[in-house]
Formats: sequence, structure tokens, C-alpha cells
Amino acid sequence: MRINRLLNLLLILPVSVLIMFLGSCSYKQNQAYFENNSGGQQAPVKADDYKPTEYKIKTGDILQVRNLQSIKLITDDATAAATADQAPSGSGSRALDYQVESDGTIALPVIGRVAVAGLSRLETSKKLDDIYRQNVLKNPIIEVKVINLKVTLMGEVKKPGNYSLLKDETTLMEMLGEAGGLTEKGNEKKVKILRGGGLQSKQIIEVDLDDVAALSNPSTILQNQDIIYVEQNRRAIRNEKLQNITTIAQPALLLLNTALIILTLRK
Repeated sequence: MRINRLLNLLLILPVSVLIMFLGSCSYKQNQAYFENNSGGQQAPVKADDYKPTEYKIKTGDILQVRNLQSIKLITDDATAAATADQAPSGSGSRALDYQVESDGTIALPVIGRVAVAGLSRLETSKKLDDIYRQNVLKNPIIEVKVINLKVTLMGEVKKPGNYSLLKDETTLMEMLGEAGGLTEKGNEKKVKILRGGGLQSKQIIEVDLDDVAALSNPSTILQNQDIIYVEQNRRAIRNEKLQNITTIAQPALLLLNTALIILTLRK
């Protein structure tokens, strides 16, 4: 009787453990970035209702400034300025970087401090055009880039990590291409963009890469601090569950075999 009870216990235990595991091991993706502070998840933003916003320069941004029209640099390089008139037309200048200070200005040689915080990249270019035209250069064409803007790619992409937004209106597909595309586990119908740059104001934009109309929607134009997350596809989730079952089943089967061996030896 004692042996039979022991055998029954050893038979029930692995099955119970397996059932409990199957009930609790449902696939959980890295959704921490897509949850509200209250513990719930916001309803995804419909792409058709989304209106893109133009990035405004902020304190701490790093601006890359270049004059495309003349070799007269926006710098204190006296030698370059002295030889500017002999330079070939359209040769331009080398780009230089300037940080936006706490008062919202950048310090440029010759013209001094210029307020740029709150302006778009294009507005800043036009403002510097006017100032340099009035004070220094004859026909300036000032190019301004904000070079510290970044997005983060996570999940099933071949090269996850942080990527710079080097040009205006960089699309989701362009950035996924830069990251090498999706892995074989990636679900092209479940790509999410977390937008807002903060836990209080974030939005979730769901994109189906198989939908051509969705790819042309303004919501897929990336913004600073966007987080792009690619979920696993069903096959990958199923395989992962199977691996988990195998992992937990092996010790259970070992326990069962041990019980059978004990019963056989007792007989």
C-alpha cells in the first residue's frame, strides 16, 4: 500500500507541475514600455487620426551648422575666411557643431549669440541666413541639422539599438532597413511605435508592414525618442512555448522513471 501511494504521488506530481507551468507560461513580450503608470495599456492610436508635429529645438540640443554657398566658415578660422574669395563657387564650408545653451541660444563666431530654442530646423536655417546676410556674408545658404535626435529599436530586429535621426521625415521602413530588417521571428503585422518621450504622455501606434496604406501614413514618420518594438510571430511564440514545456517536462519524466524503477525493484 505504501509503495502504491508513493507511486501515485510521484505520478501526480509531474503532471501537476506540468499543468501549472502550462497555465502560467503564456508568452509575455517586453511590454513594460507599453503600459500606463496605472498598470493598464493605452488603446493604440489609429494611424489615420495621427497628425505629425515638427520638432522644435530645445535646450541641450546639438546643432550642426554649415554654409553651403561660401567657404567662409561659420567659425573663427581666419585663414579660411581670408581665402574665401579665391575658393571655387559652391564649395561650401565644413560643418561645425554648436550646443544650445540653457538660455536657448547658440554662440556663433562674428555674430555672437542667437536664440534658437522653440524654432524648427528650417526656421533656424532661415534665421541664420538673414543674420549672416545682414552682417557677414553676401549670399549665405545656411544648413542646420539637429544631430542628437535618436530612436530606439527593440524586439525582433536584426540590429537592435539606438539610431540617430539624421534627416527630416525619416520613416519607419527606412529605420527598419538601417537596422537590417526583421528577424525570422519578427511579426510584420505587429510593429509598435511608442511615442511621447515620457511615461505620462506616451502613445502607442500599431503598424502593419503588410499594409501599404499604413506605411504611407504620417504616423510612421519617426520622432525623437520614439521606441520601435517588433513582436514575435505566432510560430516563434509556439516554438518558445514548446521549448519551455520540454525544459519542465524533462525533470518530470526523470522523476516518473525513478518511480517506475523503484516500483520494479520492490516487486
